[in-house]
Amino acid sequence: MRMEPALSAKRLLVSVAALSLAAPASPQMYIPRPQAERDMVKACAGRDGWGDPAPPAHVFGNTWYVGTCGITTLLVQTPDGLVLLDGGIPQAADLVLDNVRKLGFPVTAIRWILVSHEHFDHAGAVAELQRRTGAKVIAGPNQAAMLRSGQPDPADPQAPLLLKEPMRPIKVAKTQPHGTALVAGGVRFTAWANPAHSPGSTSWTWQQCQGAQCRTIAYADSTSTISADGYRFTDNPERVKAIRQGLAVIAALPCEIIVTPHPSASDLFPRLAGRQPLIKPDACAAYAAAAGQRFAERLAREAVVPK
Repeated sequence: MRMEPALSAKRLLVSVAALSLAAPASPQMYIPRPQAERDMVKACAGRDGWGDPAPPAHVFGNTWYVGTCGITTLLVQTPDGLVLLDGGIPQAADLVLDNVRKLGFPVTAIRWILVSHEHFDHAGAVAELQRRTGAKVIAGPNQAAMLRSGQPDPADPQAPLLLKEPMRPIKVAKTQPHGTALVAGGVRFTAWANPAHSPGSTSWTWQQCQGAQCRTIAYADSTSTISADGYRFTDNPERVKAIRQGLAVIAALPCEIIVTPHPSASDLFPRLAGRQPLIKPDACAAYAAAAGQRFAERLAREAVVPK
């Protein structure tokens, strides 16, 4: 069954009900929306602003993209409710919820929100999304303090910049330890602490099935090593160690379909549109290796520049 993007929530629910009469209900049922992926590429052509609206699009199985042209937010349907990963900048809350509705879901069905890292461009909308949905926020292994306070970790190389963009405090229901999973409707969302981009950086992996094909999706966190002016990684050996450890974790993730907090970092839109392979089993390792090379170049530049 093929449906156009303009299909209303009412027609969507009627169509799903009709399917349920013909076959047993399946927790892996998804609604193909191939036109939406083409619409996304067109809508975001030349536009990658963090607040630029994008249409929703199907990723794989029961996972959808509901973010903006420049910042990823993912929605996963489970038999026990919806799971949201990240929320974008504070101004993106309306855009994210509108995309959830366009897919035919009530926003009150969002029961959990997971976070990649504790910066305003990815978690800035979470407090508002939580207020409007009643969802529980599950923090990564090292994020809770920053999410609850809305303030950056002093050890974050970007801390002086982040202080200029404070986040609203978020009510955190629990912290998910490294290597353990939040189980929502039978779907296991495993948290992987990888403090490369920030002290609280976390990747999440889960399996999705589409027909007889099952794949692991890796929401691999950002790997860029950005800092405020004047910060020197060579003066902070513990941070250097954490970055290297974090990149090693990302390289080893179970990873058949990679998605990143900035969609351009994993060429997500062309992949969703079929212009590039969606499934890339070595993508997380390549993603981490490229980041490691950039970080090595940063350290080399610092070594030849006097303090």
